[in-house]
Amino acid sequence: MNKRYYLALDLKDDQAAIAAYEELHKKVSPHIIASIRDAHITEMELYRTGNRLFMVMETGPGFSFEEKDKADAADPLVQEWEATVGKLQQALPWAKPGEKWVVMDRIFRLTEYL
Repeated sequence: MNKRYYLALDLKDDQAAIAAYEELHKKVSPHIIASIRDAHITEMELYRTGNRLFMVMETGPGFSFEEKDKADAADPLVQEWEATVGKLQQALPWAKPGEKWVVMDRIFRLTEYL
């Protein structure tokens, strides 16, 4: 089953860190892109306002957060990428220990009001 997730994360509230993060995402390596696609993620978009990031992630039937985490942990290039971007990120205040991106809950949908 295809699914769409919405996630949030903060960047460090520093203009240089924000600019560096955006610059990194203008030239993501083919290996990182392949690791995302190999996890059955069919689309991923990042949006920013201030230092808050918002991710939209569409996944195919084979996607699992647990499997993606395991694959990432075993991949030195993904670990290097995560270490690089991790220096620019900060967890949301309500994130669990070690949690970066926090899955958001939908609270309203217009089409439910037909």
